[in-house]
Amino acid sequence: MTAKIAYDDVEVGTELPAQSFPVTRATLVQYAGASGDFNPIHWNEKFAKEVGLPDVIAHGMFTMAEAIRVVTDWTGDPAAVVEYGVRFTKPVIVPNDDKGATIEVSGKVAAKLDDNKVRVDLTVMSAGLKVLGMSRAVVRLA
Repeated sequence: MTAKIAYDDVEVGTELPAQSFPVTRATLVQYAGASGDFNPIHWNEKFAKEVGLPDVIAHGMFTMAEAIRVVTDWTGDPAAVVEYGVRFTKPVIVPNDDKGATIEVSGKVAAKLDDNKVRVDLTVMSAGLKVLGMSRAVVRLA
C-alpha cells in the first residue's frame, strides 16, 4: 500500500486535518499492558506526586503514537512515514476523573523534499501546553 496523497497535489503550508485524542487512566493501564512499561508514574497518583509530578502522566511513547496518527490518517498508509522524531517538552497530565486529558494535534507540510517526500511539522498540545516540541515526520507520498 502507498500513500493516498499525491506529492504533486501537496504544497508547503498544506494543513492536515487536526484531531483530538482522549486519554484516561484506563487508557494508560491498557498502554502499559501493551508496551510493558509499568512505571508507577503512569498509574499511581501517590507515587507520581512523591517524585514531584503534579499527577499521573501519560507515557511519552503513547503521546508520540497519538500525535503521528494525524499523519498516518492523512496519508492512508502508516508505512509512508519514513522518519519521525520529537522532543518531550511537558508531560500530559491525566487526572483521575471522568474526563482525563486530551491530546490535540495539528500538522502542516513544512517542506517538499526529494524522492516524493515531504516534511510534516506537528503541533501537539494538552491543557493549553505544548507537550511535544520539534515534532516532525518525513513522509513519502504517491
